[in-house]
Amino acid sequence: MAEPTIPDKHAVRRSFERAAATYDQNSVLQCEIGIRLMKHLDPIRIEPDRIVDLGCGTGMFFKPLRERYPKAQVVGIDIARPMLELAAKRAPWLQRKLGLATERLVCADAERLPLAGASVPFVFSNLALQWTRPEAVFAETARVLSTGGLFLFSTFGPDTLKELRAAFAGVDGYQHVNRFVDMHDLGDALVHAGFTDPVMEMETITLEYSCVEAVARDLKAIGARNSLPGRPRGLAGRSRWRDVVERYEVHRRNGVLPATYEVVYGHAWKAQPRRIADGRQVIGFQPRSAR
Repeated sequence: MAEPTIPDKHAVRRSFERAAATYDQNSVLQCEIGIRLMKHLDPIRIEPDRIVDLGCGTGMFFKPLRERYPKAQVVGIDIARPMLELAAKRAPWLQRKLGLATERLVCADAERLPLAGASVPFVFSNLALQWTRPEAVFAETARVLSTGGLFLFSTFGPDTLKELRAAFAGVDGYQHVNRFVDMHDLGDALVHAGFTDPVMEMETITLEYSCVEAVARDLKAIGARNSLPGRPRGLAGRSRWRDVVERYEVHRRNGVLPATYEVVYGHAWKAQPRRIADGRQVIGFQPRSAR
């Protein structure tokens, strides 16, 4: 898979830790994409007894997942502990007081899951993959999923924030906006990780803003800061920021500035392993039909 520059994991963690308190009131797009991701489950018939919400954030999809699969235990995993502390408060006060909350919360890296192999029938992940090495997450998800288990996710594609990326291009020698993985490369990586029948879909969502500063404020409030390894360490100077604003203004139409998001939805099934732990190959035999 042609891999863009991967965000620095420690910077990603710090960004989301800082944004925990402002995340819910500013995550309109994340909520809408998650709702659309949930609708992909409508034609799928599964009855999981455990669900992993990978990159669960403040737990906004705990309730929808419980309502759809009332017999399942939900395990929320996120890299930022303050996000999980807010997720814990979503359970009713009495349930929390009595220790009866239905979710288990785990602070962990999506690339190194503290879960046993083949222990989960369904992994759900809304807009977390873009902060990781996708092939590493796919490999870990394949490891923890039971055979026939489902992986359903959303992430961002290459055209995401293209206006902001173009505005920064040429202003300095730094990369200010993450470069996202193409949908077809993600599908190939799923197959390589041991998934079968991957289904990939894409749509474009455009948000409208009055000014570039509003775009930047929204991104900061949800933790989507520049976390790339070669990012500038100081604040942008006034002259450089004026250049960015002028470059972004060329996109203004009907009094508003667009911010484009290419949204990728994917799901795939954990395939029957081809080899067992000692390296022997698994070969399936079908009974010969009677003549």
